[in-house]
Amino acid sequence: MLQAANAGRGAAPPAIRPAGSSSLLLTENQQWIGGPPPLMDKLSPRERELVLKQGRRKVLNRGQTLFSQGGKHDGIWLIESGRIRVFYTSPLGREITLAYWHVGNFVGGPEVFEGTVHQWSGVASSNCSVVHLPGKELRSLAAEIPNLAIGLIEGLTFKGKCYSALAQMLGTRSITQRLAHLLLHLVELYGVEDADGTVIAAAFTHADIAHMVGATRQWVTISLKRMQEKGIVVTKRSQIVVCRTDVLEEMRGQASD
Repeated sequence: MLQAANAGRGAAPPAIRPAGSSSLLLTENQQWIGGPPPLMDKLSPRERELVLKQGRRKVLNRGQTLFSQGGKHDGIWLIESGRIRVFYTSPLGREITLAYWHVGNFVGGPEVFEGTVHQWSGVASSNCSVVHLPGKELRSLAAEIPNLAIGLIEGLTFKGKCYSALAQMLGTRSITQRLAHLLLHLVELYGVEDADGTVIAAAFTHADIAHMVGATRQWVTISLKRMQEKGIVVTKRSQIVVCRTDVLEEMRGQASD
């Protein structure tokens, strides 16, 4: 159950994107790593106030569901803080992570108004604050505020390109290549220098990694163990330390299963 931090409308304007925030998605295009422009960036203070007056703020704890695949759709959620994981579940129950969206992004697409069902699910992968913009109100706001409509189009275009790139990677890259690519991406986003190498200073379980690269948790555990035996990575409890980015670069371009 979502916990409402502000049961009434009129959420205060959020700090849309802190320095260093970025989206996490599996793509070979480095220009996409930072995510789309924040939805509210081009709005004037008055326009932001108009939009947020129609919003309802929600606070989620890590692991809480924001919306569910097949559930009734109504509008979008603007991320104020934290990180939302968006994923698809197959009829057999297997999950594939589409992306982790951070501050300034919106989730709930590809439909942004109302009248359909969700094509995938969204869950808080950390404690989060979001603002729900209902579909009917969002439709009226988009007609009234051109820059909001442009922001929605830009965001949906970016997401479409990313999900297309994900499909291409799943179809043309081996699982080992995708794992090496993801580890290098995590180093870029969350890397902190350590005596043994670069610590990925973010909590991702083997299951989380498996859902991102299209593998099983067992495969990821075995692969990381093999990498550790070769001195490429070191696993410390829930953390991964990357020792040889040069080897991962080679694996990303040459590996085959």
